[in-house]
Amino acid sequence: MKKDITMRKNSFIKGAFISTFGVIIAKMLGILYIIPFHSVIGDEGGALYGYAYTIYLFFLSITTAGIPLAISKVVSEYQALGYYQVKKRVFYLGKKISLILGISSFILIFSFAPLLARFIFSSSVDSSHLADVVFVIRVISIAFVIIPILSVYRGYFSGHRIMSVQSISQVLEQFFRVLVILIGCFLVKHYFVGNVKLAVSLALLGATIGAFVSYFYLVDKYLKNKNRFSERIRDVNEPIVSNKVILKKIMVYAIPFIMIDVFQSLYNYVDMFSVVKTLVKYCSYTMNDAEIVYSMFSTWAHKFNMIAIAISSGIIISLVPNLTESLVKNKQNDINKHINKALQILFFFAFPITLGVSFLSEPIWNLFYGESLYGASVLHLNIYVGLVMALFTTVVVCLQTLKDYKGVFYSLFVGIVIKLCFNIRFVRIFLSIGIPPYYGFIVATLFGYTFSFIMGIIILKIKYKINFEEVIRSFVDILCGSLLMILILSIIKIFVPISSITRVNNFFIILFYGIMGAVIYFGFSYYTDLLQKVLGKNFLEKIKQRFIHK
Repeated sequence: MKKDITMRKNSFIKGAFISTFGVIIAKMLGILYIIPFHSVIGDEGGALYGYAYTIYLFFLSITTAGIPLAISKVVSEYQALGYYQVKKRVFYLGKKISLILGISSFILIFSFAPLLARFIFSSSVDSSHLADVVFVIRVISIAFVIIPILSVYRGYFSGHRIMSVQSISQVLEQFFRVLVILIGCFLVKHYFVGNVKLAVSLALLGATIGAFVSYFYLVDKYLKNKNRFSERIRDVNEPIVSNKVILKKIMVYAIPFIMIDVFQSLYNYVDMFSVVKTLVKYCSYTMNDAEIVYSMFSTWAHKFNMIAIAISSGIIISLVPNLTESLVKNKQNDINKHINKALQILFFFAFPITLGVSFLSEPIWNLFYGESLYGASVLHLNIYVGLVMALFTTVVVCLQTLKDYKGVFYSLFVGIVIKLCFNIRFVRIFLSIGIPPYYGFIVATLFGYTFSFIMGIIILKIKYKINFEEVIRSFVDILCGSLLMILILSIIKIFVPISSITRVNNFFIILFYGIMGAVIYFGFSYYTDLLQKVLGKNFLEKIKQRFIHK
């Protein structure tokens, strides 16, 4: 029988790159559609989209955030022990749990949409605007019929370290989601002129359609390769494991992952319930301007944060099963190696990209959204939120995989408390010293995630004896390479304009500076052996051989 090339197991670094590449492609598709989407719905429509999407992400964190990684962790654990029949039951029970959670979430969101909408605004909001918010919340609720069970399939493939299939499923999901959005933009622009609610609703409906396509792809892959999941690497006498024990294990592993996403969603919720009200009350913004600023946080600038988060997500997908296997086999050196390598890869790619986007915030914003009073300045600082979110998530997932649930909770809790304590306070301080007051929301978020990240690192260092010297040495080189890149680009900026009033010119400006930045950074990394330290000599040799062979 001919082997399916998409069904191969992957090593940690290779798996991390496959997963990361898939997630990045999916996120890039999510970035590309925003040009026509923004041109149709504008900043005010972005706020409407943001309200529904923030609620969607919160419930998504409850129904799916923990499930794929928990399934991946449990499956990889039983696979390592040779419990193949138990592993199958994990899959079937996971599907039942997800189906119940998904349908319950759909009913809950659909029923309580009016109440959720009222919490966002003060009593003075226009009733028709409130009705629009209720409608779009109900549209996004439909996605919960399919997305939770989709996540179980992804976790099952990931648990077998078959990263390419779940990566392709993510790309397919995003592709069809974007396709629906583009078709919706075309219809609204040419046949339903000015109907912002319809455009936003179609965009949100795209999440459901994309999920269905991805689900059918995964089911097809599973059925065609069902026998391969039963292949035995080792023969052992499997113990009798009850459904209750399996369910308990899934929930024990899932809850900390759910906590991670719930706390991340709380950051968004804090802003959703405070940005508009605070800017109107303390900063004399009109309701319209305040909603425009909120749309920058929740929708438009946030799209670019997905770059660093995508890198982190890809690494985590590969990290969890590998770290779990090392933990089951009690290989402390491998645990140390996997955690260090995950942070090195994340810093190596995410840090210079973040600095680069911040440096090019004006042409990037003008290219995607056109000129804006607030946009470029929001993106300039908000892009760092994506970086600290990625770092925080990676470290907290390491703690969760090592079963330090108290460490997970304390680091998450401290972060959100800091956000709550400083959110409005920073706004008022910045207003008093002449700094844009909306920076206060961003800085409070940065403080929260940074403290969570630092706490996680301290726990891993003290409690689990993880040695971060390798990460620190690599980060010093990454920092030097990134700063050298920004320094040289700043010099070039004297001679080559960094922004333009036309989108075409902005595209070529971004392309020019992007290529120059990449050449400087990767050139520095190659000649200082940073590239070899992070990616490994063998991995680089394989890449070289492939290019030479071609």
